[in-house]
Amino acid sequence: MPKVYISPSLQEYNPYVDGGNEEYYMNLVADAMEPYLRASGIEFVRNNPEMTLSQAIADSNSGNYDLHLAIHSNAAPPSSAGQYTGADIYYYPTSANGKRFAEILRDNYKAVYREPNNVEILPTTSLAEVRRTKAPTALIEVAYHDNPVEAQWIRDNIDKIGRNLAQSVAEYLGVPFVDPQ
Repeated sequence: MPKVYISPSLQEYNPYVDGGNEEYYMNLVADAMEPYLRASGIEFVRNNPEMTLSQAIADSNSGNYDLHLAIHSNAAPPSSAGQYTGADIYYYPTSANGKRFAEILRDNYKAVYREPNNVEILPTTSLAEVRRTKAPTALIEVAYHDNPVEAQWIRDNIDKIGRNLAQSVAEYLGVPFVDPQ
């Protein structure tokens, strides 16, 4: 049975423009993924919101996972707060499987995101969760939570985002995607 580590944001200190925070909403997205992963026969483990990032990375690395998915929402620099839109998906530049997963995420996410032409994949060596995990990894920033329109879009589409991410996990793992009964 394929096995994935799901790592929603641990950033409770990262506020949404009009209430709530990144950790809260990204955990709702991970919650929404679970029934689809179970129905598709994909085993998963999640980080715990009480963990630090280093603990979540160590937890992922202590298991034998086929994939690591980090789920975040983005914020612009303070001087540009509220002005950006888009979804960014990061992978480690020397990881062919991480890049393949990022491409699957990008291609599928365009079907649900409000601005399909504004979904990008980007290589990075600066994000610890991408750099230090041993399983193929992608980190998705689902939208900008400091932009009121984007923050509301996230809230209104938790289930749609979760289903889409679970579908991408299934596609990467080569297992049939199944909607729960």
